[in-house]
Amino acid sequence: MSPREGGPQGDPELDGPVPGAPDGGWRYPRKRPSLPESFRSVRIARHAPWWRKALAFAGPGYMVAVGYMDPGNWATDLAGGAQFGYALLSVILLSNLMAMLLQSLTVKLGVVAGRDLAQACRDHYSRPTSFVLWVLCEIAIIATDLAEVIGSAIALNLLFGIPMLWGVIITAVDVLLILLLQHKGFRYLEAFVIALVAVIGICFAVEMALAKPEIAALVAGLVPTTEIVTNPTMLYIAIGILGATVMPHNLYLHSAIVQVRHMGDSPEDKRETIRFATIDSTVALFSAFLINAAILILSAATFHGTGYEHVADIHDAHRLLAPLLGTTLASVLFAVALLASGQNSTITGTLAGQIVMEGFLDIRLPAWLRRMITRLLAIVPAVIVTAMYGDRGTGALLILSQVILSLQLSFAVVPLVQFTSSRAKMGEFANGQLLKVVAWTMTAVIAGLNIRLLIGTFRAWLS
Repeated sequence: MSPREGGPQGDPELDGPVPGAPDGGWRYPRKRPSLPESFRSVRIARHAPWWRKALAFAGPGYMVAVGYMDPGNWATDLAGGAQFGYALLSVILLSNLMAMLLQSLTVKLGVVAGRDLAQACRDHYSRPTSFVLWVLCEIAIIATDLAEVIGSAIALNLLFGIPMLWGVIITAVDVLLILLLQHKGFRYLEAFVIALVAVIGICFAVEMALAKPEIAALVAGLVPTTEIVTNPTMLYIAIGILGATVMPHNLYLHSAIVQVRHMGDSPEDKRETIRFATIDSTVALFSAFLINAAILILSAATFHGTGYEHVADIHDAHRLLAPLLGTTLASVLFAVALLASGQNSTITGTLAGQIVMEGFLDIRLPAWLRRMITRLLAIVPAVIVTAMYGDRGTGALLILSQVILSLQLSFAVVPLVQFTSSRAKMGEFANGQLLKVVAWTMTAVIAGLNIRLLIGTFRAWLS
């Protein structure tokens, strides 16, 4: 076997296991890294103090976390808080706990196997199966980007009066921003994302102070009730929250960007890398939970029980916040946070699109062309939708996009749990028995809720 085909004499960063291995291991003749322009660009000293390692690993988790506070979350949280008060806070909490576990599995896959989830699917499954998974993933990314692009356009409209259609087109500029920041170094891109997360957090901290939510009802809302499953309307929004929180494209994204860091290739180095990267993602996702919950709390405290229970449109929420809370600052901060959320999410969504296209199809294109293609996949549908529906009705479209994400989620979660549970693929890092039970149970719950939603939707169409 020649070095180029993979083998002991090959490049350790380009070559992988022999294809067709009978032990069920990975099947790829030549290992190409995810995001090659940033792969292992952040080297971390093995003997550095723990706090320096923790700071060095901080970043990828926040890039993933922005997907948990994107404009799609806003639509579902606004609708859930206005209609049902604090009751759906428990769904946000449970969704974030699921997210923390799933993202820890993506960390393990990326660090141990050196493959992102898209590459791992291409390595393991047949070509037709991989193609179907790619198509489903692209649909999920388009649904994600639709929410992010529309959210950014709404924010530009609210802040500067820019028409929605032009706002959608303007969001394409993020391609140039990504190229500029990545050219400087991946840490610059991470710093930009973290700064925007901080802006969103500050805006909602002020909003909470203005809204003065009822603490006892808020705490009670963290406990799930059976009504969430038995009430069709509540279930629809709950599954929308699930889809907006545990997002399929984040599983692909995280398994790639975790490989930007490199400490070493020994089992001890990988174990320490997994530990610090998991801490990074868990802390970041907890921050995302606070922001995500704050959106629902703001909606519940401001609209529920005041005659505005059917507020789900972001335009209406922005318009009503000022008179109901008694200050125009509330509306301005709401729009600023929405703009930061939309811009952050389009950046990470574009990166996820690149990772998925390269991973499933093994296509190698210039960086600017890859980004432009993935951005157009979002911009074109968003332009069509905006031209058809105008400024109104975007709330329903945002919620629908998140339900679509939830329906696609199982097709990303099942391979992830399958791969990380395989000792043939992960060796000593394979999921333990307890973790397998928890992960597969969670996967079954996600699939079951989605099946219930489909049955309910189908019955509603027939009636």
